[in-house]
Amino acid sequence: MPDAPHELTVRPLAGPEELALFRRLSYVLDHELADDLGSGRRRPEWMWVALRGERVVARIAWWSPDGKVPLLLDFFDLDDTLPEPERGEVGLRLLETASAAVVPAGGPRPEYGRFVPSDWREDPVARDVVEARVRVMERAGARTLVERLRLEWRAGTPVPADSGRLRFRPVAGREDLLALMTPVMEGTLDAHGQQDLASGLSARRAAEKHYDEELANYTTPREWWRIAELPDGEPVGFVIPARNNYNPIIAYIGVLPARRGHGHIDELLAEGTRVLAGQDGVERIRAATDLGNVPMARSFERLGYVNFERAFDMVWD
Repeated sequence: MPDAPHELTVRPLAGPEELALFRRLSYVLDHELADDLGSGRRRPEWMWVALRGERVVARIAWWSPDGKVPLLLDFFDLDDTLPEPERGEVGLRLLETASAAVVPAGGPRPEYGRFVPSDWREDPVARDVVEARVRVMERAGARTLVERLRLEWRAGTPVPADSGRLRFRPVAGREDLLALMTPVMEGTLDAHGQQDLASGLSARRAAEKHYDEELANYTTPREWWRIAELPDGEPVGFVIPARNNYNPIIAYIGVLPARRGHGHIDELLAEGTRVLAGQDGVERIRAATDLGNVPMARSFERLGYVNFERAFDMVWD
């Protein structure tokens, strides 16, 4: 007679010493966990497991740049050998139990993001993994906001020389950049920008939110940031090369509405790439763009960036 199944135990990690327990399931960001814990970007009480006896059947974790308030739900893994509906039920119980304990009462639920293979729709195994997690999130009230291309420039890839069509200068300060970010928000193809505008924020307020919540937190030199102008001084756009906790990145790039359609996006991307590629020891530069932002995706392709992965983001309204 087979043994009766163990009761499901859902709990946070007792401390960093249980990291090996958390790693019994796998995901592409596992290699970052130890450093994130050591630097405070993750906390054991934000990392939960669902156990049947000693077997980890699901896990979940949140991330924050400073460890104060969970900003992103970026780990949610299930034991994909479990049959349905058990797999989904285990995942939903873990998600709801851990969220109730981790997310501040009355506050918004952090966005869920996951990296997936570029061909996940064509690979039956990868598709099952992705769709199983999406189903759990949807049962908890989330919706898919956007699917994104993850892109990478690799050392040795040629970078075009400055064409001389534009004049690049450093950003003079917050207001200098916000004056350009605001009109770029109007008609943006970026799903997160569109969501901010749809929530009732003005283009100016959406630009301020983007600046204060993301750009202002990069610790790399502001001298890297570039504004592009025509020879007569008319602004064209901007590019924000930076480095996050993991990689050199093209953090943001924008062309003013009146200057779109003239090929300036390639020159801005090339300038940002030149800035980062010129730093010591840079082996790769990461970037991302929404699947629906075709002009930006084509610009990355022309500059030699490789689409090595995709990502999708889910939100709670």
